[in-house]
Amino acid sequence: MKIAIAQLNPIIGDLPGNAAKIAQAAERAAAAGATLLVTPEMSLSGYPPRDLLLRPAFVAAMQEQLTSLAAQLPPQLHALVGYAQPNPQAEEQGEKPLFNSIALLRGTVQAQFHKRLLPTYDVFDDQRYFASAAGNGLYQIDGVSLGITICEDMWNDEAFWGRRSYSSDPLADLASQGADLIINVSGSPYSLGKQRLREAMLTHAATRHGCPIVYVNQVGGNDDLVFDGSSVGVNPGDSAMVCRAQAFVSDFLVVEFDPQAQRLKPAKVNPLAESEAAELWGALVLGVRDYVHKCGFSKVLLGLSGGIDSALVAAIATAALGADNVLGVLMPSPYSSGHSVSDAQQLARNLGIRTETVPIKPLMQGYDGALGELFDGTEFGVAEENLQSRIRGNLLMALSNKFGHLLLSTGN
Repeated sequence: MKIAIAQLNPIIGDLPGNAAKIAQAAERAAAAGATLLVTPEMSLSGYPPRDLLLRPAFVAAMQEQLTSLAAQLPPQLHALVGYAQPNPQAEEQGEKPLFNSIALLRGTVQAQFHKRLLPTYDVFDDQRYFASAAGNGLYQIDGVSLGITICEDMWNDEAFWGRRSYSSDPLADLASQGADLIINVSGSPYSLGKQRLREAMLTHAATRHGCPIVYVNQVGGNDDLVFDGSSVGVNPGDSAMVCRAQAFVSDFLVVEFDPQAQRLKPAKVNPLAESEAAELWGALVLGVRDYVHKCGFSKVLLGLSGGIDSALVAAIATAALGADNVLGVLMPSPYSSGHSVSDAQQLARNLGIRTETVPIKPLMQGYDGALGELFDGTEFGVAEENLQSRIRGNLLMALSNKFGHLLLSTGN
């Protein structure tokens, strides 16, 4: 059985656009001879959709889009698509009105699987929106028993963590039912070093339960969160890593499951970042690029001071958006050294970005005049020094408002 991993970058709330990305991945999967396409958690709505889920019209539109998508997909392909499924027992049982679900599509919705473990720590607030599912059974495709889990369902192995955060372990339950292969669809946000932890956890789980695991994660920046992707396939045992998608970019992989050997066959394994700095760079570039584009901007501006803070932000912005889309604004004051101005100009030349210069000495003199009587007899200090940054902030916001560039902060 060939399994296509679609590591997608959705826009939250863009149901038609996200459906189109899934459909494109499905065409690619079918062309590669895949039997099953796997997409991330809430791939139809984007994750996390947050309070969009409180809007009945949005939930209804999601169901309609799912039905439409199912009819569009190649008829020979099974596809797992993440969405929010209404909970029919919500009123009767006093539960939340939705499940965090994954639908198996083939012409129509063939089956649904619901998330069992609902996190409320760190950035997660699943219990605000979703009911917890009692359990999921196995699903057979071409004689292969699939155990389908959603994100947190994988993160409760007492033997790995030394404790349980929830009373049940969905992975252990599916393994005890005889799953040949575990699928985990995720919306797991990035943090430094998290991929090594994920891979250690997945390898431990595959080995403990004697069952290969295909883990598919969302990629992209969504407001305050960055998702790194880094989808993987692992086998039980020492040579566990079978495939790994690239980090911080949309990616597509095909991995094959051998039902006789009960193992995934080796496929493409992209390397991990060579250093923590390289990993952070990838996350920052992706976060800036997606925030700018998903909010409807194309260009950005920032103040260039000649210091390391603005140099780093300018470099990130240039990598994310291209030099033509970055404007650096120099705003020298009476206290600016010639070196700070020349350093900023050299940085702009190195990056190939455009600059404009707006001296702020006249504005500072205006402030000094306006405040002179009130400040008379006091010592020069922080209040006077901070006038520089506040003047610069006003100028930058004026340029942002006038020309439609998004302003990037360079504060340390």
